[in-house]
Amino acid sequence: MSAGDEISGEARPKLPRGVRLRADEARGGHVLLAPERVVRADPVAVAILERCDGARTLNQLVEELCVAYKGDRARIEADVRALLADLAAKRMLDL
Repeated sequence: MSAGDEISGEARPKLPRGVRLRADEARGGHVLLAPERVVRADPVAVAILERCDGARTLNQLVEELCVAYKGDRARIEADVRALLADLAAKRMLDL
């Protein structure tokens, strides 16, 4: 069982107050900014985090990514759940 398995498919992930996803020209990519923390976001994380607006459920988010990237649903869902669980544990994402 992975860390993201306990996240409900109906969860509505969103960035909490004070956490922002920003393009960072100096670092050549995107970063997730939080009070006293900066986390570099790779292109996969950016694609996921841009959709974490609190309006979409986890299931809807995964379905959008499957359509956009024409990937295997099980693999995409596993990657999304792992990222969301990791960020939630760091209090950089609300579920």
